Amino acid sequence: MTIFGPLGPSLAPAIRSSKTLSRWIKPFANFYINLSGYRKVGLRYDDLLVEEREDVQRAITRLTPRETYDRTFRFKRAAQLSILHTELPKEQWTKPEEDVRYLKPHVQDVEKENNERRMWDSVAVERK
Repeated sequence: MTIFGPLGPSLAPAIRSSKTLSRWIKPFANFYINLSGYRKVGLRYDDLLVEEREDVQRAITRLTPRETYDRTFRFKRAAQLSILHTELPKEQWTKPEEDVRYLKPHVQDVEKENNERRMWDSVAVERK
């Protein structure tokens, strides 16, 4: 179980591994998700990642054309709703089963590659 990952510290693996802890934390997590409001404008969780980070920028370039189009559409729609100070109709909100982590695997791959690059860059070469 790792707490520090490429996307920052997370207690999620520890919480998911304990049924009791998961049962206690899940209602608070759902309350927080609803309070944050990103699903009310049609966004997904990975749309909220800070794009200024180099690893996230590289991960975004690895998205399929369809994922890139969908991501851009969600951003444009959310910006329009923000300008109008409205939300989507309830039936168009992002549902929990649709809110999948589409960018996280790419960010993790980029982080693994960066770690491997750092490891190979620090190898000491000895002459025979």
